[in-house]
Amino acid sequence: TTYTGNYSAFERQRAEALAQQAALHKQQQRRVQEIRRFVDRFRAKDSKAKQVQSRLKALQRMELVAPVLAESPYRFVFSEPRKISNPILQLDDAALGYGGPAVLGDVTLRVYSADRIGVLGANGAGKTTLLRCLAGELAPQQGRISRGPHSAVGYFAQHQLESLDPDRTPLEQLLDQTAASGQPRFGSQAARDYLGGWGLSADHANRPAGTLSGGEKARLVLALLACAEPAVLVLDEPTNHLDLEMREALALALQQYRGALLLVSHDRHLLRRCVDSFWLLAEGRVQPFQGDLENYAGYAQDARRRGAKVRPPHPKPDGQARLRSKAHPPSKVRRQLNARRRQLEAEVDRHANAIHALEERLGVVATEGPAGDLPRLAKEHKEAQAAVQRAERAWLEVEEALDRLDRDAVATRAVLG
Repeated sequence: TTYTGNYSAFERQRAEALAQQAALHKQQQRRVQEIRRFVDRFRAKDSKAKQVQSRLKALQRMELVAPVLAESPYRFVFSEPRKISNPILQLDDAALGYGGPAVLGDVTLRVYSADRIGVLGANGAGKTTLLRCLAGELAPQQGRISRGPHSAVGYFAQHQLESLDPDRTPLEQLLDQTAASGQPRFGSQAARDYLGGWGLSADHANRPAGTLSGGEKARLVLALLACAEPAVLVLDEPTNHLDLEMREALALALQQYRGALLLVSHDRHLLRRCVDSFWLLAEGRVQPFQGDLENYAGYAQDARRRGAKVRPPHPKPDGQARLRSKAHPPSKVRRQLNARRRQLEAEVDRHANAIHALEERLGVVATEGPAGDLPRLAKEHKEAQAAVQRAERAWLEVEEALDRLDRDAVATRAVLG
């Protein structure tokens, strides 16, 4: 890239360009997620095939903007295990729970040295229960768990933020941990540098841990875990308190880590980048899941739909007149909704085309300049993104209104015979 002016002008222009690129990347990632949610929601509906294909094509032709990583304040890695057993962990015919009925039953599994596993399941399915057992915090109610001679577990869970000594500083806790291991790794300055790589400045490193924020405590727990040379990382929602830059740095560090990984996270970006296979927890069982996160989204949607079918039906409206009025909604309303739907579809397509053209222009400017055009183009791109989002929200409202009309009509015909 060619810059005009002296070195100070170069630094200013480059910083502005990086800031614009970072903002554009963030906006674009939001748009990608919106398109994917839309496709996941309506993929199975024939009536939405045109809209689904339109959005898939928009996603395919989108020139993705690279994230800006050079300015990240975080610099860290997870220490590699010196030795590692294979398998690391084994569960055989285990039942897991907390003294009452088992949360998970008939659990037989192996964790090998090369495994990078994402753990999927609805809230309450037992994901945390399973990870606590594998980490050694919870003994099986039945069956047995076996650990290899080199199977040190690095376990992260939200409750560990409160297990930090609130009166001791991060620096003191790091030095205490490394000294207790019998293999001190850090002098005082090296320990400060290490904590600085996790975004804990000199001020934070010498402040009592009880005064740290939730994100700072999470980074401290991860920092203590990372230097312990674990054979397997067992991470339960590690990104809950972390900012976007820290999430990106964590994903990069996990990609480079050479031990095994078990990960529970609602952060799909982290799962996509860091795991190779999945376990599914459902109906009290643990089993391999044959598919990716998109397949799981479809599975979860189907599961919710099946669950909805067994719920008690809504009370039937009183009176045949009320039923008949639902069975035959005014045709004028349906015509108005259909016309509004067509109008919004055209509006969405128009804004999508504008976004595509702006992204092509931004790609040219980012590589060939002039950098001064970036703020204007990024602003236009943001406005187009907002416009397409408004149009799609309105389109969804129209679709839901039409769906309600159809459901009410079908339900009423069933009641009236």
